[in-house]
Amino acid sequence: MKQVLTVSCKLNPSTEQALKIGAALKAFADACTWINTTTPEQLTNKTTMQTLVYYDCRTLFGLSANLTVRAIARVCANRKAAKVKGRSVKGFAPTSIDYDAKIFGLNTKKWIVGLTLLDGREQIAMSIGNYQRHLLSEAKPTSATLTKRKDGTYHINIQVKSTPPQPEEVTECLGVDLGRTDIAHTSQGEFYCGQQLADLRDKRSKQRAQLQHKATKGTRSTRRRVRQLQQRLSGRERRFQANINHTISHRLVKQAKAKGWSIAIEDLAGIRERTNKQPRNKTERRRSNSWAFFQLRQFLAYKCVRSGVPLVLINPAYTSQTCHCCHRIGERQGKQFKCVAPPGGLAAGRLVDCGWHGDADFNAAMNHSQLGASVMCPRGPWMACHLEGFRKLLASCQ
Repeated sequence: MKQVLTVSCKLNPSTEQALKIGAALKAFADACTWINTTTPEQLTNKTTMQTLVYYDCRTLFGLSANLTVRAIARVCANRKAAKVKGRSVKGFAPTSIDYDAKIFGLNTKKWIVGLTLLDGREQIAMSIGNYQRHLLSEAKPTSATLTKRKDGTYHINIQVKSTPPQPEEVTECLGVDLGRTDIAHTSQGEFYCGQQLADLRDKRSKQRAQLQHKATKGTRSTRRRVRQLQQRLSGRERRFQANINHTISHRLVKQAKAKGWSIAIEDLAGIRERTNKQPRNKTERRRSNSWAFFQLRQFLAYKCVRSGVPLVLINPAYTSQTCHCCHRIGERQGKQFKCVAPPGGLAAGRLVDCGWHGDADFNAAMNHSQLGASVMCPRGPWMACHLEGFRKLLASCQ
């Protein structure tokens, strides 16, 4: 199995090269818009579309052969994506160009990229760090995307293919409970507090509301300064959140790799649709909808593949309400959990005297660990066997 990673590298073009890149971006976007308006709306086949518009497109916009083919492919891909959502493609902005191996090259000795523009191939220097150099040093990229960001800088997103190691057979599992109070709480007792992130989100939300009020009610000079400030603050909260999720996922995968364990997390798909139906105030709804649990799951997924660590998705139903010691439903109030199993009661096929109480997130992480271990265990599901023995014992007592 091949894994494809996208390495984002900042370009450092000269003034003349920046003008050429801008002209190429505009020509590519204009070509895509022309192709979209010229061809039938239902047409999504690249070969058929190429026979209709290839020569005219090259003549009108001055694109090379491969750039013309990439423009046709871009229109077809956008139409297919829009068809799934029940929409239509309206236009294309001059913000990106797709490149393949024939019109893109990477020199890892001088750290420059060769890109085909309107007037031929240009060698453009990259401004990257050790992380990008490490990923690109031994790779042979075959495709890339040239992009222009909102701040006016140019980046090249290089797709790198690699063969990840095969996951080893594991018997233990690192359970991870996801939440808003604690972003992640592991079955080893480690937790990553989300208070700093929550405070930042509340601060940015209040700041955006104040700036928006000034932008609509202030004087002309005030509105200009507000727009400049909004542009400067744009994306900070998103980048801070992504950095936190990258750090947490890296540490979790590193810990599991060192112990030779797998990782088990909750499958929280659809949680926003369920929670938004409940009556809540505006602040609570904003905090809940800004919870980036799926981003953390994505980061964990690709890092686990890179490191050869198995990742298990657990059904979250009752995992935070079940005692990890006796597997009975207990009482949870906020961050606290208390087992209500009676002394001398039956649980998992044996007599227990539980009464465990403690952190609810740790209890849920322990349940995830046990469920994940039962899935990955080559000798069969441990928890299921104990539950089956519990059922037989109950049947014999009746």
